[in-house]
Amino acid sequence: MRALVHDEFGDPATVLSVRDVPLPEPRPGQVRIRTLLAPIHNHDLWTVKGDYGYKPSLPAASGSESVGVIDALGDGVSGFEVGQRVATGAAFGTWAEYFVASASGLLPVPDLVSDEAAAQLFAMPFSAVTLLEYLDVEPGQWVIQNTANGMVGRLVAQLAKARGVNVVGIVRRSAAVDELAAAGVTDVVSTDTDGWREKAATFAGEEGFAAAIDSIGGPASTDLAELLGSRGTFVSFGAMSAPGAGQKALLEIPVNAAIFKELTVKGFWGRTVSQEMSPTKRADLMREVIDSVTAGRITLPVDGVFPLAEIASAVGASGTPGRSGKVLLRP
Repeated sequence: MRALVHDEFGDPATVLSVRDVPLPEPRPGQVRIRTLLAPIHNHDLWTVKGDYGYKPSLPAASGSESVGVIDALGDGVSGFEVGQRVATGAAFGTWAEYFVASASGLLPVPDLVSDEAAAQLFAMPFSAVTLLEYLDVEPGQWVIQNTANGMVGRLVAQLAKARGVNVVGIVRRSAAVDELAAAGVTDVVSTDTDGWREKAATFAGEEGFAAAIDSIGGPASTDLAELLGSRGTFVSFGAMSAPGAGQKALLEIPVNAAIFKELTVKGFWGRTVSQEMSPTKRADLMREVIDSVTAGRITLPVDGVFPLAEIASAVGASGTPGRSGKVLLRP
């Protein structure tokens, strides 16, 4: 079969190439899946660069999420059948014609969900709903987040609305305010306008925001921390301010805000949070995602679909500023 493989860590557009590799055989408890579509996520690209929390042995496969059709069952697998369409976000090597995955991490895909949406169910929507759960906020409370026009940011706002939680988004471009409004996300402030901090603060009133989601780091952390209310929760979700390879982004949280507001500061890594969650809770949250997709409460747009051989172009498209949807790979 054909698969995207890299022999060294580095720029995914350069180090990844299509190879002929042996067709994998499912071990007990696993299934083999014929890939239909697989998304490109930032964490996939960071893994290829060698900058993620998981660092595979070289030469390494790539990709972590997919929708596909079960091609073979390993020993002991029940509840699934060959030919069934499933999605998974708990596999490795999905940027290939076939891959193997644990049956316990598979989600049967309802007929109402398209391949394009099913390919994206885990990393982004599930991360968003898990992040909301992690914040532990109540209906009526206010949350503030930066990079609100990113996929997770938009999904957090859409999912929170159904829960009765208020979310204010921070973006860097005024044009993004209109883009989000078209997706039903209206409480958005752009940092390229005068007085944006004061405008953001008016949403939550005197109590301030109960929680903040920071996907940037650096000075952006300061802005969010100062908007939090007493005993607010600051969650670090990403590090877009990272200077470059080998260098680390820093959280810049004012000492006065941390002490006198008694802030709680913690990081969120969806992989660990999901692993530590009970199977019942995971099932409940995934059901919330599926119901939201089928009801149209959340949207999962696609910006482009590329064949494996055009991985360099796909990586470039994935990094395009202002991109509104996911970039997918099709074997």
